[in-house]
Formats: sequence, structure tokens, C-alpha cells
Amino acid sequence: MQFAIQEDMLPGRSVIEKLQNARMIGFEGVEFWALGLTERVPEIAAAIQETGIQAAAVNLGRRDGYLSPELHERERAISEMRQAMTDAVDIGARHVIFVPHFGGPRMPDLTPYRSPIELESEMMVWLLRTVSDLAYAMGVELDMLPINHYETYFMNRIEQAALFRRKIKDHAYVKIAAGMFHMVLEEVDIVQTLRTHGKHIGYIHLADSNCRLPGQGMMDFSAAAAALREIGYDGWLTFSCGDPGNNHMRAASFMAELPASLALVKQAGLT
Repeated sequence: MQFAIQEDMLPGRSVIEKLQNARMIGFEGVEFWALGLTERVPEIAAAIQETGIQAAAVNLGRRDGYLSPELHERERAISEMRQAMTDAVDIGARHVIFVPHFGGPRMPDLTPYRSPIELESEMMVWLLRTVSDLAYAMGVELDMLPINHYETYFMNRIEQAALFRRKIKDHAYVKIAAGMFHMVLEEVDIVQTLRTHGKHIGYIHLADSNCRLPGQGMMDFSAAAAALREIGYDGWLTFSCGDPGNNHMRAASFMAELPASLALVKQAGLT
């Protein structure tokens, strides 16, 4: 297992300063946001080469539209995903993370033929079938991120994402990103969920129960570490705390607190 951190949690006036700070704390990788990434690829690639820090993933953030009833929105969303995959290849990232849908239902209620959730579930399977072979061709893993019910009504739990993966025959290049903060809010038993669905998990976001840094809440990281060792997880463990994507104003305070937090999760067995 390797540790990474989302770029906006790092202070620095340039990409290279941020990556140098990541290396100084003890991280091995950085997760980058897809928005505006294409224009930054040369700068990021140069900083990666100079610092030795890896690109862990590209995160599409709050971009969605894959399950929209409007064709032009679905096409736009898939185009953005393709570009994120291209950018990931260019900076050497093996993962692209996406949330399928934010907010409430947008599909019409066609009950008794289909409810909105049934229509959107069918659209989700269609999406995964559309992009999975492209992911394979590019050598990039797409990771679905289930998030809590305060942010979306669609796909809140790991088991729901695993069901979609089974519908595409457990495609090797489509897996699940497990977010510890979201799991605290949605899973009955986090440890059992990790054990049950471990083969589907390709990426992990670390945060405590209150979305603060690990060690600043009530999360039992020792139990989670034991479960991850049991399932043989050997991928990225990426710090995703605070307000992911909008942490720039908090980066300096994170910098002061991150060494202790990273030491805590390592001591808990996440190594």
C-alpha cells in the first residue's frame, strides 16, 4: 500500500512546491483534479519527474451528467471522462475516479414501467459498458466512488457499486473507490463491507469519521487495516479530507497536522 494526498490539501505556489511538500511529509503520490488539468499536464509531468512523486489518480470531482435524461449532457460527461483518462495517461496516473450522480433523481417517473432509480441504474450499466473497453485500451482503471445520501440519492454504498460491476462481468478496468468518510455514514459495518467486497475495491480515500484528518475523529483505522490486509489490498491510500477540491485555504493548517496523522495510520497498520 502507498500513501497519496489530494493536491488541494498541499500548500505551495506551484505544482513542484506542492509535490516537494508531499514528499517532505512522507507521501508517495498526489491525486489531481480533472478540472483544468489538460492545460497543466506539462507542468505536472515536469514536477513529477523532478520530485519522484507519482500521480496516484485523476478525480473528476463534482462533474456528472452520465445519468442525465438529456443526450447532450450525457455526451458532454463522457467526453470529460475520456479527457480525464487521457490526462491520467499523460501524467502517469493509473486511476480515474468518478461519482456517477449528485443530487436527486432526474429521470422521469415512468411507473409502472420504470421508476427513476431503475432508469438511472440502466443508464449506469450502459455507461460502464461504453467506457470500460476504452479504459482497458488506455490502461487506466475507472473507479466508481459511492458517496453519502446527503450528496446523492444514487449509489451510496459499496454493495450498490459492486452490483453494477457484476453487471459488466467484473471488468478488470472498472472498480470501486472506497471513501472511508462516506462509509462511516452509509455502511452498517465498515470492516465487514471491506471483507465482503474487497475484490471490487481498486482505490481508497482516507478520512476520519468527521471528514477531518485520520486521528481527529472516531474511525477505527486498526480494524480497517486488518481488513485490508485480509483482502490483500495493495493499492493507494489517499488522504481526502475537509472539503475535497476546495481545501486551498486550509492547506497550510493541513501541512502542520499531516505528519502526525500519517504516522497514526501507519502505526494502525496501514503500511
